[in-house]
Amino acid sequence: MNIIEINRRIKQRPPFQMIERVIELEPNVSAKGIKNVSINEPYFIGHFPDAPIMPGVLLIECAAQLCSLVIAPEGAAEDESKLYVLLRVKDFKFLKPVIPGDTLEISVSCVLMSEAACEFDTKISVGSDVRAKGRMLFTAVDKSLVYENED
Repeated sequence: MNIIEINRRIKQRPPFQMIERVIELEPNVSAKGIKNVSINEPYFIGHFPDAPIMPGVLLIECAAQLCSLVIAPEGAAEDESKLYVLLRVKDFKFLKPVIPGDTLEISVSCVLMSEAACEFDTKISVGSDVRAKGRMLFTAVDKSLVYENED
């Protein structure tokens, strides 16, 4: 799946779109994707100017975006009234910094899928070197509850 096909399936866009290529996708089961880390990304201006390191929260976002492709497989009728949100990040470990020039290989594997929640094991590597890993839990919420008027 190239960037054009990914753009048809996820809502995020640059500079917050983190998945650039999907190399494997088995709906409701697993996926593998690629993110090329470039010095041109805006967060490197301040994180850190003399020693650029990709923020850990953005590594989590990379994995979350890939999970969203597993949860919402191509061809499935998307329920526009629902929004999948990250409910919990569990035991995420950052083993080695990610720096400009790295090519991230992200793999996600569903360990629980129910109407209430989806849980994934995730791993982010550069070559054979694991940089981060952990578990993520998502749930579907009604958009109207997220964007309700609080007057």
